[in-house]
Amino acid sequence: MEPGEAVGIIAAQSIGEPGTQMTLRTFHYAGVREQNVTLGLPRLIEIVDARRLPSTPIMTIHLTKVHRKSKEAATEAARNMINTTVEDLAEAIYEDPVEEEIAVDLSGTMMEDRAITAQEIKNTLKIPNCTIETQGNRVRIKPAKADDLDKLLAKVTSFHIKGIPRTKRVLVTEENREWVIRTDGSNLPRVLEASSVEASRTSTNNVHEIAKTLGIEAARNALINEAKGVLEEQGLDVDTRHVMLVADMMTSTGEVQQIGRHGISGKKSSVLAKAAFEITIPNIVDASVKGESDPLDGVTENVIVGQSIPIGTGLVELFMSTSKLKREEE
Repeated sequence: MEPGEAVGIIAAQSIGEPGTQMTLRTFHYAGVREQNVTLGLPRLIEIVDARRLPSTPIMTIHLTKVHRKSKEAATEAARNMINTTVEDLAEAIYEDPVEEEIAVDLSGTMMEDRAITAQEIKNTLKIPNCTIETQGNRVRIKPAKADDLDKLLAKVTSFHIKGIPRTKRVLVTEENREWVIRTDGSNLPRVLEASSVEASRTSTNNVHEIAKTLGIEAARNALINEAKGVLEEQGLDVDTRHVMLVADMMTSTGEVQQIGRHGISGKKSSVLAKAAFEITIPNIVDASVKGESDPLDGVTENVIVGQSIPIGTGLVELFMSTSKLKREEE
């Protein structure tokens, strides 16, 4: 790049122009209807808007040598990760008004699938002021006060038994001759704690979670990878440098900001640039109330006041002393 090159505008156009040819579709993993990923334009918008939660949070979990070799070992690791509540294990949960208790009929197949026993459920279910008993595949929870049955029913239904919260579904797939776990839902800090996980290769598509867990540099890399992944999946060839510039701008302050009025555009030092971007009148009124001044350093504000813009040749100011020239001529 030469000094004064309008890199921001070039990056915006280089991403924006191919972006108009994107198909608006969600992509399904081959043959697996349960896991659909937001891709194409909706995902690109999600990335530059720095949404707190992606519409389809997904994790790709790589496993340690022991677990990635066989499907059985990978499935075992996945079983310990999937979020399991009482509702997942029960065939029926109901109030018993005669006995004044909550009864949970456990499903044998589900318990086998999640590798858990009725005794383990009884030991995990610790609810204050309640007595818990098991009869075969039935768990009975009797509260000290009978009038709390409704509240107790909701509490028992959503009670966490095992696994990692927010990982709704797990899918064990073979990729590049090793077994990998993909999850619906994302909880990076908890997943990285698991002994079966190879932390250095495990990732999520939730950029804010990466920033919180691994720091801003990791979030910058995640933004680049996510945006490049979306563009490449659609067969668009955008130079990495444009995407890198966008990611750099979004993370330059030490936290992930959106490219919009709540992020980069809203934090510009220029009053006129902010007013030209979106909410015009509130910006101008706010600036006049506070008595702000505009340094006229950017492009937009100079266009508004009719000056040459500080880009390309407009970056250089040339002064010539005519009096000195006159003296030389004499």
